[in-house]
Amino acid sequence: MAGRPRDDRARQAILRRAADIASQDGLEGLSIGRLAADLGVSKSGLFGYFGSKEELQLATIRTAAAVYLDEVVRPALTVQPGLERVRRLCDSWLVYSQRRVFPGGCFFFSVTAEFDARPGRVRDAVAAASLEWRGLVARTIEDARQLGELAGDTDADQLAFELIAFLETANATSLLHDDAGPYERGRTAIRTRLTAAGPPG
Repeated sequence: MAGRPRDDRARQAILRRAADIASQDGLEGLSIGRLAADLGVSKSGLFGYFGSKEELQLATIRTAAAVYLDEVVRPALTVQPGLERVRRLCDSWLVYSQRRVFPGGCFFFSVTAEFDARPGRVRDAVAAASLEWRGLVARTIEDARQLGELAGDTDADQLAFELIAFLETANATSLLHDDAGPYERGRTAIRTRLTAAGPPG
């Protein structure tokens, strides 16, 4: 048992590096050989942790989800439910992408484009993470509506779809042009849309 914490730390270090690679090169860009070379360890040692490329990919998604939770979700949950939490959730996402927590921007944006039309366990895991995120944004918006901070006829799912589109467009455009400007445009778009969705009067 004495070696277990060290093994867990080593596994987490491997997976964090795997998530960085996947954010740039995709989950298909991951391989036991590539990781072994990057980390200066043996392929057989890495194979012992994961057993197959698919298991490595699934473990990488779980690791990225934990990082996402820490960087995006938990900061927003420190704010009381309502419109301010909606704003904080969006801003935390923009900061996470802009800071390049993953070098390829948002990990999930990258791997969604890669696996959206490819059935299998990896796609299912990516889809589940996407649904969980969209559901959280929609619930946060619905809380704000019920508190009277958004118009009573606000469609939470529709507004969540629009806000996430602003976030993802900022991420993609910034990466493509190596420019931070799209993040400010994203913030402006979100601010304008939330103001428009406010209660009348």
